[in-house]
Amino acid sequence: MSTEQHEADAYGQELARISHHQHEATEARFTVFQALAAVGIGHEQADDIVSKLEARAVAGAHTWISESSAPHGSEQRFEDGWHAGVRDVATYLLRIADTTAATGRGRAASSAMSVAHLQQSASPAPQEAPVEDPGPAPALDAKDVLAAAERFRWALAAPGERHWPDGAFLDVALSAVRAEERQGYIERLEVFVEQHRARLEELLRAYGPGSRPASRGRYALIGQPETLVILERMETNPFGLRSQWEKEMEDVLLDDLEFAWGPRIRLSR
Repeated sequence: MSTEQHEADAYGQELARISHHQHEATEARFTVFQALAAVGIGHEQADDIVSKLEARAVAGAHTWISESSAPHGSEQRFEDGWHAGVRDVATYLLRIADTTAATGRGRAASSAMSVAHLQQSASPAPQEAPVEDPGPAPALDAKDVLAAAERFRWALAAPGERHWPDGAFLDVALSAVRAEERQGYIERLEVFVEQHRARLEELLRAYGPGSRPASRGRYALIGQPETLVILERMETNPFGLRSQWEKEMEDVLLDDLEFAWGPRIRLSR
């Protein structure tokens, strides 16, 4: 087996382990939100509690990294490089901890909405008097949605430089837009960008084109205009998005985006 193949296999195993931890953390977070709601803790306070716990976990990783040392007996040049790398990683972890503690809003409410939606879907439909069929919900024009997304600063990649000009990812994301949300969806997307502008800018800075993580070939969705729709659905209808995604796309792309976007309602395995 070649060195390159061995490294690729090892990296794949690493991704599988990370995905497993992400999936378990998602289920645990979901359970915590339900438990806090059951004892009367409001959404904002629940978000604050969970964000602090998650920031503490990152801070623990920061401490562990900061206290690590080069192997005993290493040459001075090796030790200098080791400590320089440790400082870089520790600084990055500190930034993640700060962001995690400050940007956890809306998750408890989204969790409650997801639970309500699942319960409603599982409940038998009550017997009601027949009503007039309002007709099918208006269809979403992918070209119009993409044009709206391109108006934002997020769209860094020019049309000829985008990874997926055929719009496959956009189609999957739009398939997770519920019928009752289609009317005025572009306005909904504009509101989403305004509400999360700082978070989007941080995501671009940390994981977008030119960043160190992106240089390793990861996080390719970041910087693509259609990814705004994916992120909006990730916040609004994470279960529906994951369900549609798994039918059409590789999970790792959505898993990476969920990780970079931050500790929200992650459904990655």
